[in-house]
Amino acid sequence: MMPALAILNHEWRGLWTSWLVRLWLIAAALLVLLTLPPNWAQMSTAPLLATMLFPFLVFPWFLPAILLGITPVTGSRLEALADGILSRPITRYEYFLACWAARVAVVLTVFATVMLPVTLLLVLAKRPAPPDSVTWYGTSGALIVVALVLSFLVSLGFLAGTLLRKPLVAALVLIFAWYPVNLVMHTFSLEELSPISLSQAIPTLLRTPWRAAETGTQRLDQRDLQAVADQAANFLNVLSGGSGTRPRESKETFFDKGDYRDFSLIRVLIGYGLPMLAALGLSTLWFSRRDL
Repeated sequence: MMPALAILNHEWRGLWTSWLVRLWLIAAALLVLLTLPPNWAQMSTAPLLATMLFPFLVFPWFLPAILLGITPVTGSRLEALADGILSRPITRYEYFLACWAARVAVVLTVFATVMLPVTLLLVLAKRPAPPDSVTWYGTSGALIVVALVLSFLVSLGFLAGTLLRKPLVAALVLIFAWYPVNLVMHTFSLEELSPISLSQAIPTLLRTPWRAAETGTQRLDQRDLQAVADQAANFLNVLSGGSGTRPRESKETFFDKGDYRDFSLIRVLIGYGLPMLAALGLSTLWFSRRDL
């Protein structure tokens, strides 16, 4: 394990000196800082957190995760790799898994550095925004799911880089194939397979309690509760001799589209976890058998 750990440590240090990782961390932090103040008093916790997680799931922060996965086994890096594997006591799969682990660790560190402080601030702070029933279970589940999707993207980049060998070709193939597949899956609201649908389902996950039975068999979201309150007020107004009021017009947002009240965290973890393991296994097998 010593050679693999040495490669892991070397890759970790090298990645943090690259401008791709540094600029990604700075840009992600700036985007959060630009999003938080204008919505501090207007948006409730679940939609606001989902808005900040959206760039990591859909655009643009999926690009650094994919690019980091492509680079270790393509281009000029591959030419230097052949001599290193042949002249040192390390197997191909040890090198491959050490590089993968280093990149996953860097991607998740960037994500945690940006999102953990903001998440704690939104959950614990007393804001003038409308109240929301965000739970610690739902918050932890949302962060874990996004971290899993980022790990899956790194593994997908490894698979494309291993098969195609040329980084530019691998990046173009992934980008131009990823979005059409996402849109097709999003058409059927499959949050287990489409990050776009998963982004819309994040508010539902954030409001999910540890035991669904504690809130009854049928949970009402914020829009349902507001609609019930408006109908009750209108009914009492009519009984007291007043005129009925018009229903309040609600402005539908991206996160209001789709019905995800049957959201299953286990199903989502399986939906992204199994393809991640399959991509990692296939790329490791192909890399171990091909000519360098």
